[in-house]
Amino acid sequence: MSIHSNSNATVDVKSVREQVLGQTQILQNLIPPTVSYTTEGNVLVIGPEDLARLAADKLSNMGQRAILANESITSQDEAHLEKVMAAAEGVESYYNKLIEIKGFLGQFQVKVEHESGSADLSLVAIRKAHFDLILDLSQSPSINLEMLPPGYFYVGQDEAKLADAIAQLPDLIGEFDKPRYVKVNSDICAHNRNGIDGCNRCLNFCPADAISSVNKKIEIDPYLCHGAGSCTNACPTGAISYDLPTPQALHSYLHKLVTRFREQAQTAPVILFHDAANGASLVTDELAGVIIPVELEEITVASMDHWMSALAWGARQVIVLNTDATAPTLTQMLNGEQQLANDIFDEMGQPQRVSVINQNQLDELDTLVKVSASWPVIVPGEFAATTKRNTLYAAIDHLNSQAASSDSCLSKSNIPFGKVSVNTDGCTLCLSCVSTCPTQALTDGGDMPALHFVEQDCVQCGLCESACPEKVISLTPQMNFDAAARQERQTLKEEAPFDCIRCGTPFATQSMVQRMLDVVGGHSAFSANTERLKMCSDCRVKDMFEDILQDPEKQLR
Repeated sequence: MSIHSNSNATVDVKSVREQVLGQTQILQNLIPPTVSYTTEGNVLVIGPEDLARLAADKLSNMGQRAILANESITSQDEAHLEKVMAAAEGVESYYNKLIEIKGFLGQFQVKVEHESGSADLSLVAIRKAHFDLILDLSQSPSINLEMLPPGYFYVGQDEAKLADAIAQLPDLIGEFDKPRYVKVNSDICAHNRNGIDGCNRCLNFCPADAISSVNKKIEIDPYLCHGAGSCTNACPTGAISYDLPTPQALHSYLHKLVTRFREQAQTAPVILFHDAANGASLVTDELAGVIIPVELEEITVASMDHWMSALAWGARQVIVLNTDATAPTLTQMLNGEQQLANDIFDEMGQPQRVSVINQNQLDELDTLVKVSASWPVIVPGEFAATTKRNTLYAAIDHLNSQAASSDSCLSKSNIPFGKVSVNTDGCTLCLSCVSTCPTQALTDGGDMPALHFVEQDCVQCGLCESACPEKVISLTPQMNFDAAARQERQTLKEEAPFDCIRCGTPFATQSMVQRMLDVVGGHSAFSANTERLKMCSDCRVKDMFEDILQDPEKQLR
C-alpha cells in the first residue's frame, strides 16, 4: 500500500520538496567503523527430523551440515517417510535436548544435554568450535528475541519462508562487513558509579539483547546489534549515541531540510520519519508536497530531541510511520515518547504536534496533515544543536515561547528529567552524591561547604539517592518549563566550615563534627578526650603523642 494524497498541494510544492531533498544530504563518516563476519557455510538445521532432513537435503551446496531433531516427525505417511529416508544421506541427526544457543553469523555456540552434563554440539557433530548458520523449523523459535541474530533463520513450518531461507543461505559463505551502529562514552554513562547501580534504560529497551552490563559498565555487542536505535533514544545523558548518522548530523540535516523548504515553498513542512526496510516502500511520489520524508535505519533512531528540534526550527508537525515489522519493544518506546512529547505540548499550550501512525492508518494521513495546516505558525528558533539534553531543552523553551510561555512543572513518573531535594537537617555535606553524579548536576561549593544543583543537568538516575549515607536525598521526576529556574545553580545546603580548635584550619563541616560527636564520641578511643574530634587529623595525632609523652604508662593502664 502506498501513501496517497488528495490534497490541493500544488506541483510547485512537490518540486520544492524534491529540490530540497536533492540538495540536502546527511553528513556521513566517509570511513564508518564496521564489524566483520566470517563463515564457511557450516549449518545446523533444527526441527522435526523429517522436515529438518528434507531441508538439509536442499543445502548440499553448503559446508558441513548437521540436524538437531527436537520435535516429533510431522507425518507417518509411507511415501513421505521414504522420501525422508533418502534425503541428506551422510548428514547425522542428533536427539539431545537443546540447552541454549548463543552467538551470531559465523559464531553460533549450541549447547545440548549430554550424559550428565552438557556439550557443544558443533564439536560433536562437525568437529568445529561453532556453527556458522542455523535454520530453525521448530514450532517456536529456539532463540527468544524480538530481533534475531544475523545468521539465524527462523522459518517454523512456513514453506514460503523456508524457500526464501534456503535461497539466502548459500550467499552467506565468506566474509561480510556490517556497520558498527552505536558507540558508548562511559565517562558520562549513568549506569554505575563507585559500585552503585543507577540507570538501566538502555538495558530495558534493546530488542536484540545486544546490551549488557560487564564489570559495571555498559557494553554493546556490535555483532548482535541491529542498529534499532532504542538504546540511543533511551539514554538520558547521550552516553550511547548513534553513529550512522550521528545525532549531530541528523540534527543538521533536519535543520537544513526545514529551513530550505520554508524559504523556497513559503510554508511550514511536515516531517515524516520512516524506516528504510519497510516504511520506505510505503512512501511514494504521490506523497503530499508539504510532507518531507526522512529515512532512518529504524524509526527509533530519531529521538524526542530530533522531533522537538525539527518543530522548533519551523516544521509544523512530525509524523512517525510505524509498521508491523517493528519490534514490540521499539513500538512500546515510540508510543511512550510520543505520549511524553504531547503531554509537554499540552502543558505549554501547543497543539499535539507529534503523531505516530501505523501502516493501516495511511489513508488518514491527508486528514492529519490538513488539520495541522490550521495550527499556529511557529517562528523558527535560532539555536544550534549541542548535547542531547541541551538541544531538547532549547527546542522546548522555544516552542513554549511560541505558545503560553508556561513556567509550570509537568509531573510524570519514570522520565529522565527532574529535581533533587535534600533534607538539610540530616545532611552532613559529605558530598558522596557529588562524586557519583555522572552529569555534574550536583556540585560542591569549592572552598566552602555547600551542595549545589542544576535541574537541567539531572537525569534522575538515582545514583545520588543510593550513595547518600544519611538517606536524606529524594528525587522528583518532572519537566520544568521555567527555563531560568531550571538552569539556575541552586544551593541545596551550605554551612560554615568547622575550624580545628587547635590550629584554626577548617577541616570539616559543623554538621559533620556534630555527627561524629554523637556517633563515636562515646567510643573508648575518644571517651577520655572528645575534644580530639574537634581537631584536624594532624592536630589529633599531635595531641595523642603529647598525651603519651606526659604520661608514658597511660597506654598500659
